[in-house]
Amino acid sequence: MDKNFFKKLRILDGGMGQELHAKGLVSKGTLWSTSAVLDKKYHNLIIDCHLAYISAGAEVIITNNFSSRRIRMEQNRVNHLFEFANKKACELAIKARERSNKKIVIGGSLPAQHDTYREDIRENNVIYKGFSEQVSCIKDYVDFFYLDVISSGREIDIASDVIDEHNKPILVGLHLNKKGKLPSGETITEVVKKYKHSSWIGIIASCVSMEIAENSIAELKKQNLPFGYKVNLWGKDEPSPVREINTAKHDEDAVNLNTVMGKKEVADELFKNLGKKFLDNGATIIGGCCETNPIHISLLSKLKKDFA
Repeated sequence: MDKNFFKKLRILDGGMGQELHAKGLVSKGTLWSTSAVLDKKYHNLIIDCHLAYISAGAEVIITNNFSSRRIRMEQNRVNHLFEFANKKACELAIKARERSNKKIVIGGSLPAQHDTYREDIRENNVIYKGFSEQVSCIKDYVDFFYLDVISSGREIDIASDVIDEHNKPILVGLHLNKKGKLPSGETITEVVKKYKHSSWIGIIASCVSMEIAENSIAELKKQNLPFGYKVNLWGKDEPSPVREINTAKHDEDAVNLNTVMGKKEVADELFKNLGKKFLDNGATIIGGCCETNPIHISLLSKLKKDFA
């Protein structure tokens, strides 16, 4: 993959988990979108969701293995399917690309290895092992790795070390709070200054509210890297870790996250205006995360045409 890929304006896809649920997925326990990977009857739905984003204008799709991290698989008693889930998510993304007949780039989701939206304070070797196992499963299928909603510089550094062993580019996704800092308390600038790797091809605000994303523009712009966002439309600016809001057991239907985090109804013009503010400041990477759908990505695609 060309390491200058994100120096040109690129449209990323939107959220997969909520879109799959909106289209009929019933997930179990805390497996979230991995439920669709493990159940063959949902495989075409995953492909269709990828294709919907591609049709909407996405040039990059992210593999649907965000909740296929080792700890989540263990919690839900499907640890024996860890390798299958991660590889199958990649295979389904590749099938979508093939069916689209377009030059689509596939990013491999590499999420935080413990909980989402919270710093992982475990020992380095434990975190390294988690990242290494997931990277090993998907490295041969993807064009680059997307560090997907990461909450500390240390985790980003460890993941980057693992990925560098396989010579793959990295798009860094930083989760930020209302103060513009990672949950670890670090600023964007501190993370880049201390941990930047030569393999990084971009940096984005990852699964953050529109307000937090907008407030991060100035600092993201200073990092001398292609930058942008994947915003969510949760009703809460700072979403809660999954284990705090979903206590479903492995064989129980999962809690609908809309009932606990809500959803923001955002006018098309406001969504486009956020993209325009980023692009006016030189951003080249724009897309969506939880609760965004192909309609939102089509708005960004139209925005790209305006900037062409």
